[in-house]
Amino acid sequence: MSISPAQLQSASQALRSVLTFEYPADAVLSRYFRDLREIGARDRAFVAEAVYGVLRRKRTLERLCGPQAQPRHLVLAWLARVEGTPLRHLEALHGRDKEFFTEVKAKSLPEPTLAENADLPDWLAERLSAYLSPEQVLALARSMNNSAPLDLRVNPLKLDRDALVARLQADGIPCAPGKFSPLAVRLEGKPALQRHPLFLDGSFEVQDEGSQLLGYLLQPKRGEMVVDFCAGAGGKTLLLGALMRNTGRLYAFDVSEKRLSKLKPRVARSGLSNIHPVVIDSENDTRVKRLAGKIDRVLVDAPCSGLGTLRRNPDLKWRQSPEALAELTVKQAAILASAARLVKVGGRLVYATCSVLPEENQDVVEAFLAANPGFVKLNASEVLAKHDIQVESGELLQLSPATHDTDGFFAAVLERKA
Repeated sequence: MSISPAQLQSASQALRSVLTFEYPADAVLSRYFRDLREIGARDRAFVAEAVYGVLRRKRTLERLCGPQAQPRHLVLAWLARVEGTPLRHLEALHGRDKEFFTEVKAKSLPEPTLAENADLPDWLAERLSAYLSPEQVLALARSMNNSAPLDLRVNPLKLDRDALVARLQADGIPCAPGKFSPLAVRLEGKPALQRHPLFLDGSFEVQDEGSQLLGYLLQPKRGEMVVDFCAGAGGKTLLLGALMRNTGRLYAFDVSEKRLSKLKPRVARSGLSNIHPVVIDSENDTRVKRLAGKIDRVLVDAPCSGLGTLRRNPDLKWRQSPEALAELTVKQAAILASAARLVKVGGRLVYATCSVLPEENQDVVEAFLAANPGFVKLNASEVLAKHDIQVESGELLQLSPATHDTDGFFAAVLERKA
Protein backbone atom coordinates (compact mmCIF):
# COMPACT_ATOMS: atom_id res chain seq x y z
CA MET A 1 0.00 0.00 0.00
CA SER A 2 1.49 3.32 -1.06
CA ILE A 3 1.67 6.20 1.40
CA SER A 4 1.05 9.68 0.04
CA PRO A 5 2.81 12.89 1.11
CA ALA A 6 -0.54 14.11 2.49
CA GLN A 7 -0.88 11.03 4.69
CA LEU A 8 2.66 11.43 6.00
CA GLN A 9 2.05 15.10 6.71
CA SER A 10 -1.25 14.40 8.51
CA ALA A 11 0.29 11.68 10.66
CA SER A 12 3.18 13.97 11.60
CA GLN A 13 0.83 16.82 12.55
CA ALA A 14 -1.39 14.56 14.65
CA LEU A 15 1.61 13.00 16.37
CA ARG A 16 3.01 16.42 17.25
CA SER A 17 -0.19 17.21 19.15
CA VAL A 18 -0.26 13.83 20.88
CA LEU A 19 3.38 14.04 22.04
CA THR A 20 2.65 17.00 24.30
CA PHE A 21 0.91 14.38 26.48
CA GLU A 22 -1.43 17.06 27.77
CA TYR A 23 -4.50 14.98 26.91
CA PRO A 24 -5.14 11.28 26.17
CA ALA A 25 -4.11 10.26 22.66
CA ASP A 26 -7.59 9.08 21.67
CA ALA A 27 -9.09 12.45 22.64
CA VAL A 28 -6.41 14.34 20.69
CA LEU A 29 -6.99 12.21 17.59
CA SER A 30 -10.76 12.60 17.83
CA ARG A 31 -10.37 16.37 17.93
CA TYR A 32 -7.86 16.31 15.06
CA PHE A 33 -10.23 14.32 12.84
CA ARG A 34 -13.17 16.50 13.85
CA ASP A 35 -11.29 19.61 12.79
CA LEU A 36 -10.26 18.06 9.45
CA ARG A 37 -13.47 16.55 8.20
CA GLU A 38 -12.13 16.30 4.64
CA ILE A 39 -9.79 13.44 5.64
CA GLY A 40 -11.14 10.18 4.25
CA ALA A 41 -11.52 6.88 6.10
CA ARG A 42 -8.33 5.39 4.61
CA ASP A 43 -6.28 8.43 5.63
CA ARG A 44 -7.77 8.43 9.12
CA ALA A 45 -6.87 4.78 9.54
CA PHE A 46 -3.27 5.43 8.51
CA VAL A 47 -2.92 8.44 10.82
CA ALA A 48 -4.30 6.54 13.82
CA GLU A 49 -2.14 3.49 13.08
CA ALA A 50 0.99 5.64 12.72
CA VAL A 51 0.37 7.62 15.91
CA TYR A 52 -0.31 4.53 18.02
CA GLY A 53 2.56 2.70 16.37
CA VAL A 54 5.01 5.45 17.34
CA LEU A 55 3.64 5.59 20.90
CA ARG A 56 4.12 1.85 21.32
CA ARG A 57 7.73 1.87 20.09
CA LYS A 58 8.71 5.42 21.07
CA ARG A 59 11.79 4.40 23.07
CA THR A 60 13.26 2.41 20.19
CA LEU A 61 12.36 5.03 17.61
CA GLU A 62 14.00 7.80 19.62
CA ARG A 63 17.17 5.71 19.83
CA LEU A 64 17.13 5.48 16.06
CA CYS A 65 16.29 9.14 15.44
CA GLY A 66 17.94 10.88 18.39
CA PRO A 67 16.30 12.45 21.48
CA GLN A 68 15.32 15.65 19.63
CA ALA A 69 13.63 13.78 16.79
CA GLN A 70 10.80 15.56 15.01
CA PRO A 71 7.42 13.80 14.72
CA ARG A 72 7.95 13.38 10.96
CA HIS A 73 11.20 11.50 11.60
CA LEU A 74 9.50 9.26 14.17
CA VAL A 75 6.78 8.36 11.66
CA LEU A 76 9.37 7.62 8.97
CA ALA A 77 11.41 5.51 11.40
CA TRP A 78 8.26 3.59 12.42
CA LEU A 79 7.51 2.87 8.76
CA ALA A 80 11.10 1.82 8.05
CA ARG A 81 11.90 -0.29 11.11
CA VAL A 82 8.62 -1.43 12.67
CA GLU A 83 6.39 -1.79 9.63
CA GLY A 84 9.17 -2.72 7.21
CA THR A 85 7.73 -0.42 4.54
CA PRO A 86 9.83 -0.42 1.34
CA LEU A 87 10.95 2.95 -0.01
CA ARG A 88 9.00 2.46 -3.22
CA HIS A 89 5.73 2.57 -1.21
CA LEU A 90 6.34 6.13 -0.06
CA GLU A 91 5.13 8.34 -2.90
CA ALA A 92 7.37 11.22 -3.86
CA LEU A 93 9.66 10.87 -0.83
CA HIS A 94 12.69 12.93 -1.76
CA GLY A 95 15.57 15.05 -0.50
CA ARG A 96 16.48 14.82 3.16
CA ASP A 97 13.42 12.67 3.96
CA LYS A 98 14.56 10.04 1.48
CA GLU A 99 18.10 10.08 2.86
CA PHE A 100 16.81 9.81 6.44
CA PHE A 101 14.51 6.91 5.58
CA THR A 102 17.35 5.00 3.90
CA GLU A 103 19.79 5.71 6.75
CA VAL A 104 17.40 4.73 9.55
CA LYS A 105 16.40 1.54 7.75
CA ALA A 106 20.04 0.39 7.76
CA LYS A 107 21.08 1.82 11.12
CA SER A 108 22.37 -0.50 13.84
CA LEU A 109 21.96 0.22 17.53
CA PRO A 110 24.08 -0.68 20.56
CA GLU A 111 22.84 -3.30 23.03
CA PRO A 112 19.67 -1.91 24.65
CA THR A 113 18.87 -1.75 28.34
CA LEU A 114 15.86 -3.74 29.54
CA ALA A 115 13.69 -0.60 29.52
CA GLU A 116 14.82 0.29 25.99
CA ASN A 117 14.26 -3.25 24.76
CA ALA A 118 10.78 -3.24 26.31
CA ASP A 119 9.93 0.26 25.00
CA LEU A 120 9.13 1.39 28.55
CA PRO A 121 10.23 4.36 30.64
CA ASP A 122 13.01 3.46 33.08
CA TRP A 123 10.85 3.86 36.20
CA LEU A 124 8.17 1.49 34.90
CA ALA A 125 10.67 -1.17 33.84
CA GLU A 126 12.16 -0.95 37.35
CA ARG A 127 8.75 -1.40 39.01
CA LEU A 128 7.96 -4.43 36.85
CA SER A 129 11.43 -5.89 37.47
CA ALA A 130 10.74 -5.91 41.20
CA TYR A 131 8.41 -8.90 40.76
CA LEU A 132 9.04 -10.20 37.22
CA SER A 133 12.14 -11.67 35.62
CA PRO A 134 13.70 -9.78 32.67
CA GLU A 135 12.18 -12.36 30.32
CA GLN A 136 8.72 -11.85 31.86
CA VAL A 137 9.05 -8.06 31.66
CA LEU A 138 9.88 -8.32 27.95
CA ALA A 139 7.05 -10.78 27.29
CA LEU A 140 4.53 -8.50 29.04
CA ALA A 141 5.83 -5.33 27.36
CA ARG A 142 5.87 -6.88 23.91
CA SER A 143 2.35 -8.24 24.33
CA MET A 144 1.25 -4.71 25.22
CA ASN A 145 2.88 -3.38 22.05
CA ASN A 146 0.31 -5.30 20.03
CA SER A 147 -3.07 -3.88 19.15
CA ALA A 148 -5.90 -5.16 21.35
CA PRO A 149 -8.60 -7.33 19.77
CA LEU A 150 -12.22 -6.19 19.75
CA ASP A 151 -14.42 -8.01 22.27
CA LEU A 152 -18.19 -7.80 22.60
CA ARG A 153 -20.43 -8.71 25.53
CA VAL A 154 -23.82 -10.09 24.68
CA ASN A 155 -26.80 -8.79 26.65
CA PRO A 156 -28.38 -12.01 27.99
CA LEU A 157 -31.70 -10.26 28.51
CA LYS A 158 -32.05 -9.93 24.74
CA LEU A 159 -29.91 -12.60 23.07
CA ASP A 160 -27.70 -15.58 23.75
CA ARG A 161 -24.09 -15.73 22.67
CA ASP A 162 -24.51 -18.41 20.00
CA ALA A 163 -27.23 -16.36 18.34
CA LEU A 164 -25.00 -13.28 18.31
CA VAL A 165 -22.09 -15.21 16.81
CA ALA A 166 -24.36 -16.68 14.13
CA ARG A 167 -25.85 -13.29 13.24
CA LEU A 168 -22.48 -11.54 13.01
CA GLN A 169 -21.02 -14.32 10.89
CA ALA A 170 -24.05 -14.17 8.61
CA ASP A 171 -23.36 -10.44 8.25
CA GLY A 172 -19.81 -11.18 7.11
CA ILE A 173 -18.18 -10.30 10.44
CA PRO A 174 -15.75 -13.09 11.43
CA CYS A 175 -15.96 -13.84 15.16
CA ALA A 176 -15.93 -16.62 17.74
CA PRO A 177 -17.00 -17.20 21.36
CA GLY A 178 -14.60 -15.80 23.95
CA LYS A 179 -12.25 -18.06 25.85
CA PHE A 180 -13.26 -17.13 29.40
CA SER A 181 -16.44 -15.08 29.80
CA PRO A 182 -19.72 -16.90 28.96
CA LEU A 183 -20.94 -13.66 27.39
CA ALA A 184 -17.85 -12.73 25.36
CA VAL A 185 -17.53 -12.70 21.57
CA ARG A 186 -14.15 -11.94 19.99
CA LEU A 187 -14.00 -10.38 16.54
CA GLU A 188 -11.20 -11.10 14.09
CA GLY A 189 -11.02 -7.55 12.81
CA LYS A 190 -12.28 -4.17 13.98
CA PRO A 191 -15.42 -3.47 11.98
CA ALA A 192 -17.51 -0.38 12.69
CA LEU A 193 -20.48 -1.66 14.67
CA GLN A 194 -22.10 1.57 15.89
CA ARG A 195 -24.87 1.24 13.32
CA HIS A 196 -25.36 -2.51 13.54
CA PRO A 197 -29.01 -3.28 14.40
CA LEU A 198 -28.02 -5.50 17.34
CA PHE A 199 -25.88 -2.75 18.82
CA LEU A 200 -28.63 -0.17 18.37
CA ASP A 201 -31.18 -2.39 20.13
CA GLY A 202 -28.82 -3.14 23.05
CA SER A 203 -28.17 -6.79 22.24
CA PHE A 204 -24.42 -6.31 22.71
CA GLU A 205 -21.86 -3.85 24.05
CA VAL A 206 -18.14 -3.50 23.41
CA GLN A 207 -16.27 -4.73 26.51
CA ASP A 208 -12.90 -6.42 26.99
CA GLU A 209 -13.29 -10.06 27.98
CA GLY A 210 -11.15 -9.59 31.09
CA SER A 211 -13.41 -6.79 32.27
CA GLN A 212 -16.42 -9.05 31.92
CA LEU A 213 -15.03 -11.45 34.52
CA LEU A 214 -15.42 -8.82 37.25
CA GLY A 215 -19.19 -9.28 37.10
CA TYR A 216 -18.83 -13.00 37.73
CA LEU A 217 -16.53 -12.35 40.66
CA LEU A 218 -19.09 -10.03 42.25
CA GLN A 219 -21.83 -12.60 41.48
CA PRO A 220 -24.87 -10.36 42.07
CA LYS A 221 -28.16 -12.21 42.57
CA ARG A 222 -31.78 -11.44 41.81
CA GLY A 223 -33.37 -8.91 44.11
CA GLU A 224 -30.16 -7.78 45.81
CA MET A 225 -28.91 -4.28 46.61
CA VAL A 226 -25.72 -3.71 44.60
CA VAL A 227 -23.37 -0.75 44.15
CA ASP A 228 -20.94 -0.10 41.30
CA PHE A 229 -18.85 2.37 43.27
CA CYS A 230 -16.80 3.86 40.40
CA ALA A 231 -19.22 3.29 37.54
CA GLY A 232 -17.79 5.66 34.92
CA ALA A 233 -19.65 5.24 31.65
CA GLY A 234 -21.25 2.08 33.01
CA GLY A 235 -19.91 -0.86 31.01
CA LYS A 236 -19.66 -3.06 34.10
CA THR A 237 -22.88 -1.61 35.53
CA LEU A 238 -24.79 -2.92 32.53
CA LEU A 239 -23.27 -6.36 33.03
CA LEU A 240 -24.23 -6.39 36.72
CA GLY A 241 -27.79 -5.33 35.90
CA ALA A 242 -28.11 -8.16 33.39
CA LEU A 243 -26.68 -10.72 35.84
CA MET A 244 -29.32 -9.53 38.35
CA ARG A 245 -31.92 -10.28 35.65
CA ASN A 246 -33.15 -6.69 35.87
CA THR A 247 -34.34 -7.13 39.47
CA GLY A 248 -33.23 -5.58 42.76
CA ARG A 249 -31.60 -2.17 42.94
CA LEU A 250 -28.27 -1.29 41.34
CA TYR A 251 -26.63 2.03 42.19
CA ALA A 252 -24.09 3.47 39.75
CA PHE A 253 -21.91 5.92 41.68
CA ASP A 254 -19.37 8.25 40.14
CA VAL A 255 -17.89 11.66 40.89
CA SER A 256 -18.13 12.69 37.22
CA GLU A 257 -21.54 13.74 35.93
CA LYS A 258 -20.12 13.76 32.40
CA ARG A 259 -19.05 10.11 32.61
CA LEU A 260 -22.36 9.01 34.15
CA SER A 261 -24.32 10.87 31.46
CA LYS A 262 -22.91 8.39 28.93
CA LEU A 263 -24.60 5.58 30.85
CA LYS A 264 -28.17 6.81 30.25
CA PRO A 265 -28.44 6.00 26.51
CA ARG A 266 -26.73 2.66 27.12
CA VAL A 267 -29.27 1.78 29.84
CA ALA A 268 -32.09 2.74 27.49
CA ARG A 269 -30.73 0.42 24.78
CA SER A 270 -30.16 -2.43 27.22
CA GLY A 271 -33.72 -2.63 28.48
CA LEU A 272 -32.57 -2.47 32.10
CA SER A 273 -34.73 -0.65 34.65
CA ASN A 274 -32.94 -1.53 37.90
CA ILE A 275 -30.01 0.92 37.46
CA HIS A 276 -29.94 4.16 39.45
CA PRO A 277 -27.09 6.54 38.49
CA VAL A 278 -25.94 8.81 41.34
CA VAL A 279 -23.35 11.60 41.05
CA ILE A 280 -21.41 11.80 44.32
CA ASP A 281 -19.06 14.50 45.61
CA SER A 282 -16.46 12.03 46.84
CA GLU A 283 -16.18 8.61 48.41
CA ASN A 284 -17.43 10.26 51.64
CA ASP A 285 -20.62 11.70 50.15
CA THR A 286 -23.61 11.64 52.53
CA ARG A 287 -25.55 9.54 49.98
CA VAL A 288 -22.86 6.90 50.35
CA LYS A 289 -22.97 7.03 54.15
CA ARG A 290 -26.76 6.51 54.20
CA LEU A 291 -26.27 3.07 52.64
CA ALA A 292 -23.71 1.88 55.21
CA GLY A 293 -24.20 -1.78 56.08
CA LYS A 294 -27.15 -2.20 53.69
CA ILE A 295 -25.55 -3.42 50.45
CA ASP A 296 -25.20 -7.04 49.37
CA ARG A 297 -22.47 -6.53 46.76
CA VAL A 298 -20.08 -3.67 46.03
CA LEU A 299 -17.78 -3.42 43.03
CA VAL A 300 -14.84 -1.02 43.29
CA ASP A 301 -13.24 -0.68 39.86
CA ALA A 302 -10.81 1.87 41.25
CA PRO A 303 -9.23 4.80 39.42
CA CYS A 304 -5.77 3.57 38.49
CA SER A 305 -2.76 4.10 36.26
CA GLY A 306 -4.38 2.12 33.44
CA LEU A 307 -1.06 0.39 32.78
CA GLY A 308 -2.88 -2.86 32.03
CA THR A 309 -4.51 -1.22 28.99
CA LEU A 310 -1.38 -0.22 27.07
CA ARG A 311 -2.53 -2.19 24.02
CA ARG A 312 -5.36 0.35 23.71
CA ASN A 313 -3.73 3.34 25.37
CA PRO A 314 0.03 3.21 24.70
CA ASP A 315 0.39 6.90 25.61
CA LEU A 316 -0.25 6.03 29.28
CA LYS A 317 3.23 4.62 29.77
CA TRP A 318 4.63 8.03 28.82
CA ARG A 319 1.97 10.10 30.61
CA GLN A 320 2.14 8.31 33.97
CA SER A 321 4.86 8.94 36.56
CA PRO A 322 5.97 7.62 39.97
CA GLU A 323 4.53 10.77 41.57
CA ALA A 324 1.12 10.27 39.95
CA LEU A 325 1.20 6.62 40.97
CA ALA A 326 1.84 7.54 44.61
CA GLU A 327 -1.19 9.84 44.57
CA LEU A 328 -3.34 7.13 43.01
CA THR A 329 -2.52 4.54 45.67
CA VAL A 330 -3.63 6.95 48.41
CA LYS A 331 -6.89 7.55 46.54
CA GLN A 332 -7.41 3.82 45.95
CA ALA A 333 -7.02 3.04 49.66
CA ALA A 334 -9.51 5.77 50.60
CA ILE A 335 -12.10 4.62 48.05
CA LEU A 336 -11.81 0.97 49.09
CA ALA A 337 -12.20 1.85 52.79
CA SER A 338 -15.28 3.98 52.09
CA ALA A 339 -16.91 1.43 49.79
CA ALA A 340 -16.34 -1.31 52.36
CA ARG A 341 -18.58 0.50 54.84
CA LEU A 342 -21.54 -0.16 52.54
CA VAL A 343 -21.20 -3.94 52.70
CA LYS A 344 -23.56 -5.82 55.01
CA VAL A 345 -22.41 -8.80 57.06
CA GLY A 346 -22.12 -11.74 54.66
CA GLY A 347 -21.88 -9.34 51.73
CA ARG A 348 -19.20 -9.26 49.03
CA LEU A 349 -16.72 -6.58 47.99
CA VAL A 350 -14.64 -6.82 44.80
CA TYR A 351 -11.66 -4.48 44.41
CA ALA A 352 -10.34 -4.24 40.86
CA THR A 353 -7.98 -2.21 38.70
CA CYS A 354 -6.74 -2.30 35.12
CA SER A 355 -3.15 -2.08 36.36
CA VAL A 356 -0.36 -4.66 36.50
CA LEU A 357 1.53 -3.01 39.38
CA PRO A 358 1.38 -4.61 42.86
CA GLU A 359 1.34 -1.23 44.63
CA GLU A 360 -2.09 -0.53 43.09
CA ASN A 361 -3.29 -4.08 43.58
CA GLN A 362 -2.04 -6.57 46.18
CA ASP A 363 -0.51 -3.87 48.37
CA VAL A 364 -3.78 -1.92 48.58
CA VAL A 365 -5.75 -5.07 49.41
CA GLU A 366 -3.31 -6.32 52.05
CA ALA A 367 -3.24 -2.92 53.77
CA PHE A 368 -7.06 -2.86 53.75
CA LEU A 369 -7.32 -6.36 55.25
CA ALA A 370 -4.81 -5.49 57.95
CA ALA A 371 -6.98 -2.51 58.95
CA ASN A 372 -10.31 -4.35 58.53
CA PRO A 373 -10.14 -7.82 60.11
CA GLY A 374 -13.89 -8.29 59.56
CA PHE A 375 -13.16 -8.93 55.88
CA VAL A 376 -11.60 -12.10 54.45
CA LYS A 377 -10.32 -12.99 50.98
CA LEU A 378 -12.13 -15.53 48.84
CA ASN A 379 -10.32 -17.53 46.16
CA ALA A 380 -11.02 -15.80 42.84
CA SER A 381 -10.37 -18.92 40.77
CA GLU A 382 -12.87 -20.90 42.85
CA VAL A 383 -15.51 -18.17 42.52
CA LEU A 384 -15.11 -18.19 38.73
CA ALA A 385 -15.12 -21.99 38.59
CA LYS A 386 -18.69 -21.94 39.95
CA HIS A 387 -19.63 -20.34 36.62
CA ASP A 388 -17.56 -22.89 34.66
CA ILE A 389 -14.97 -20.18 34.01
CA GLN A 390 -11.50 -21.70 34.14
CA VAL A 391 -8.76 -19.12 34.60
CA GLU A 392 -5.31 -19.98 35.88
CA SER A 393 -4.99 -17.21 38.42
CA GLY A 394 -5.21 -18.34 42.02
CA GLU A 395 -6.51 -16.51 45.06
CA LEU A 396 -6.28 -13.14 43.29
CA LEU A 397 -7.38 -12.59 39.70
CA GLN A 398 -4.42 -11.35 37.68
CA LEU A 399 -4.97 -11.21 33.95
CA SER A 400 -2.26 -10.30 31.47
CA PRO A 401 -2.24 -9.74 27.70
CA ALA A 402 0.87 -11.95 27.57
CA THR A 403 -0.90 -14.91 29.24
CA HIS A 404 -4.63 -14.44 28.71
CA ASP A 405 -4.80 -12.11 25.66
CA THR A 406 -7.01 -9.73 27.63
CA ASP A 407 -6.23 -6.34 29.11
CA GLY A 408 -4.17 -6.46 32.30
CA PHE A 409 -6.69 -6.76 35.13
CA PHE A 410 -6.44 -7.36 38.86
CA ALA A 411 -9.26 -8.27 41.22
CA ALA A 412 -9.60 -9.38 44.83
CA VAL A 413 -12.83 -10.91 46.17
CA LEU A 414 -13.52 -9.97 49.78
CA GLU A 415 -16.36 -11.02 52.11
CA ARG A 416 -17.55 -9.32 55.28
CA LYS A 417 -17.69 -11.85 58.09
CA ALA A 418 -18.35 -9.49 60.99
